[in-house]
Amino acid sequence: MEEEQRQAAAAAAAAAGAGPSSAATRPQLGIELENLNANNLTPAVISVQSSASLSRQSSSLTPGLRYRNLGKSGLKVSNLGLATWVVCGPHTSDALAEEIITLAYESGINLFDLSEVYSCGRAESTVGRILQKKKWNRSSFNVITKVHWGKGVDSNLRSLSRKTIIESIKASLQRLQLEYIDIVIIHKADPMCPMEEVVRAMSYCINKGWVMYWGSSRWSPVEIFEAYTNARQFNCPVSIVEQTEYHFHCRDKTELYLPEMYNQIGVGCMTWSPLGVGLVGKYDDGKPLFSRPSFKKKYSSLGHPEDQSKDHSEGKGGAACSSSAYSMSMQVDSRLTMEEFQTQRDQQAALVDVADRIGCSVSHLSLAWCLKNEDVQCVLVGAPTPDQFLDQLCCLQILPRMTPGLMMEIEQILENKPVRPAMISTLHKQR
Repeated sequence: MEEEQRQAAAAAAAAAGAGPSSAATRPQLGIELENLNANNLTPAVISVQSSASLSRQSSSLTPGLRYRNLGKSGLKVSNLGLATWVVCGPHTSDALAEEIITLAYESGINLFDLSEVYSCGRAESTVGRILQKKKWNRSSFNVITKVHWGKGVDSNLRSLSRKTIIESIKASLQRLQLEYIDIVIIHKADPMCPMEEVVRAMSYCINKGWVMYWGSSRWSPVEIFEAYTNARQFNCPVSIVEQTEYHFHCRDKTELYLPEMYNQIGVGCMTWSPLGVGLVGKYDDGKPLFSRPSFKKKYSSLGHPEDQSKDHSEGKGGAACSSSAYSMSMQVDSRLTMEEFQTQRDQQAALVDVADRIGCSVSHLSLAWCLKNEDVQCVLVGAPTPDQFLDQLCCLQILPRMTPGLMMEIEQILENKPVRPAMISTLHKQR
């Protein structure tokens, strides 16, 4: 009995001793929180500064930035990626491009999108020099480049042959000064080249260690399924992503077909042109978008390098770039009749009112609207200046305001929600 009393007394004394120490620690924690609040540190910054061992993917450096698996692969990418076709354009200096790329990396973006044809190959060379200069951890960023039927090849010989793909990838590796490329995108399928040859060529490059993954861009659902079937048949790596256009006025493929392909064969979705190549904007002067000099200047880096190099050799300088931009503008503009263009202008005015009501620009609204789609793993954005890029990052702050009611209101304004065509039976009753 006496032993039990001594144990009870000892336990009471221990509890009494622990009380002051616990009370002493609470004010200390309170002081730390007050200091953090006084420094105006966000939770994301606190988590990064509290442990240097945390990876960039485990703690977002920008509030709202998230990391998601690309398709059903294990590769994690940020929900915003940097598109370098504007950043490394012909009218952007290397110093300005370095500033934008550094800003994107420090903001938490871990994906840089390139192509062998951007600025006649200059984009890959510029990004390669910047990556070598910065000495960033290779595991902390992902580089994407596109094979566009061969760089520097005669127009009559362009194709997606095994020879073209392997030569293009080796040339891109040399310009990027990297040991491997994270994802190689095959831009537009070649109807004259067997799909088996494309799949086997990508399998060869992956087995060589030059490429980690591969994907497609501007492929039809039929072509994507054909590539998957060939890859499974010949035991080759399958495509993990499809790059597609997605914005207010282009929705069918992204919302109807890509989710189905993700569920069936694991192909992810990465979107480009969230602002609709300038269709999402405010133009009150009534001047057509594609006749603006700013449009041709901004998108003059989209021409094929063979055409541009030919004009350079003839002393025309950037004439080919301007011609390519004009061709692109006419191609996009020809898709819209005057009635459709006026309808989009009316919709644009309504979207501006919605954006003003929630305290943002229509560009922010468009980017946030794209990010709200759960079937999209990454949205590619780009800007020619650091200020414009920072402005685009503000779309992440708009995401909490994109309520179901607001999304429904946008749907009522656009009136273009994709609907799958009804099944038509060929076995209808004969009368």
